[in-house]
Amino acid sequence: MYERILVPLDGSEVAEVALPYAEQLAGRLGSEIILMSVSRSTDEQDEQVLRSYLQKTVEAARDESARYLGKPAGEAITIEPMVLVGDPAESIVDYADRSDVGLIVMATHGRSGIRRWALGSIADKVLRATKQPVVLIRAKGARPDVREKGVLSKALVPMDGSKEGETVIPYIENLASKLGAEITLLQVVAIAYHVYISGDAPAQIPYTLEEMEPLKAGAASYLEKMASGLKERGVAVKCEVRVGAAGQEIIRLAEEINADVVAMSTHGRSGVGRLVFGSVAERVVRSGSTPVLLVRAPGARAE
Repeated sequence: MYERILVPLDGSEVAEVALPYAEQLAGRLGSEIILMSVSRSTDEQDEQVLRSYLQKTVEAARDESARYLGKPAGEAITIEPMVLVGDPAESIVDYADRSDVGLIVMATHGRSGIRRWALGSIADKVLRATKQPVVLIRAKGARPDVREKGVLSKALVPMDGSKEGETVIPYIENLASKLGAEITLLQVVAIAYHVYISGDAPAQIPYTLEEMEPLKAGAASYLEKMASGLKERGVAVKCEVRVGAAGQEIIRLAEEINADVVAMSTHGRSGVGRLVFGSVAERVVRSGSTPVLLVRAPGARAE
């Protein structure tokens, strides 16, 4: 599932916050890493600068990934540099699709001398267009101790009760089973309201705590059903139900449990809400500090 990991770089230290995550995943999973830079210019000198930069980065990444090898000594991880010319987002997406990349790992903010890769530009376009799972690491607030602490011991997985929202489960289960990570399944129940019509102005009165209990019980039952399958396959799982705004509660719980990643589908609908990039997932990426694994659900439309 994660045989090839693609890491887009723009030559900046900020974009390189993605490297420790790719190095550790590759070392633990035995994956191949492709370090990619894309030049908008056809100038040969610019291309040579990128090639030189990538070659140095490859050597450093190979040394780091070797620390996490579970393979016999001498079987080093394959790390290849790749320089392309063209539109960065289009080049990343096209290469990932035609080269059987299993995972894209990239920072949400990176600057070079005259170019900028940032959420809202390159990373945003990649997320909207690619069919491959993407891990986003926010450069601002990135953990400085990630190489020592490890990249995945706890994963938070928000669910919304839909089949589309469950798309992420096989991807995070694969990682958790191979890395020995603990998964916390979360469902956030939105506050329900009674609506009363009085004259021309409808009034909304929130449910009482007692009235919210059946909704919470339904969410807990759903999560336990999901958890039971994971437990049968040897994955450590906890369940959590929260009440409130989905994005806010996901971010809060991720911080409370010191999650290493929030894993969620980029398309999932329930009766009262949806987890899609552009709403809940976007808020978690923009406002949270935890790396996010986003998986596109089947049938979700690329933009």
